[in-house]
Amino acid sequence: MAKFGYKLMTEEHGPAALVENAMLAEAVGFDFVSISDHFHPWLEAQGHAPFAWSVLGAIAHATSRIGIATGLTCPIIRYHPAIVAQAAATIAVMSGNRFTLAVGAGERLNEHVTGARWPSVHERHAMVGEAIDICRLLWKGGVQSHVGEHYVLDHARLYDIPDRAIPIVMGVSGPASINVAAEKADGIMATEPDAALVSGFKARTGKGGPAYAEALCVFAPSEQAGLDLARERFSFGSLGWAVNSEVPSVAGFEAATKFIRAEDLADAVSAGPDVERHVAQVRKYLDAGFDHVVLTCPGDDQERFIRFFEKELRPRLG
Repeated sequence: MAKFGYKLMTEEHGPAALVENAMLAEAVGFDFVSISDHFHPWLEAQGHAPFAWSVLGAIAHATSRIGIATGLTCPIIRYHPAIVAQAAATIAVMSGNRFTLAVGAGERLNEHVTGARWPSVHERHAMVGEAIDICRLLWKGGVQSHVGEHYVLDHARLYDIPDRAIPIVMGVSGPASINVAAEKADGIMATEPDAALVSGFKARTGKGGPAYAEALCVFAPSEQAGLDLARERFSFGSLGWAVNSEVPSVAGFEAATKFIRAEDLADAVSAGPDVERHVAQVRKYLDAGFDHVVLTCPGDDQERFIRFFEKELRPRLG
């Protein structure tokens, strides 16, 4: 049975609002929340970028049922994998095993802030795989050391670890990332309703696993208002991952999206007040084989969208 998640956009909302939105998402029946983990927003109109792990601690304390996931955390440069392992273990303990760690190869936008070199895609995939290994090693308990191609772990021990394994899902966009995910992760996360991503992961693992995807549903008073809001807050999504992972600054994204029009986003989003339009958007992901669909709605009035999900959209999704 499919599960439906609510996207906590750290790029669009401050820390207190994110916690309040998570509490309301739990109250109306969302199955889980997924929080972005950024140092910068994509665009100036978004205007926020609080520290996701502080927000996660507050959410773990303020909720009691809803699943909690990152979406996505990059564990390779801005964070050493040991720090991600400790943070994830802490949230898993605080939440009573409701936490899923979703990782990806990241974006230069966030990872360059430490001054480290931005590696090639091939290197980043290898680094994610090794980072996952380090997380699992530390979650075993005891004193652990590791000397690998990219990371050193020197006699490290986590003293607070959950009593269940923390699921790890990995962001994928094509065959190379699917190969790493199949070897290292328990499931996948994507942003497009591409059935080949799900089938590719299943073919490589022989059994598959949880398949997460983010669906952009812009609830607004009219279709045009929704498209205009998508243009203001989410135009970067039309650039594609080959661009989004490489642009180093908010100013760069402002320049790259300058000539994107609202109508250019019409095929990628569901916009407006019509519930059937949003049902059709979510169905694209379900039909592609994704069983965890994260609903992302740009805009300031998140309560309005969450209530729309409760009263109109969720009942139509079966």
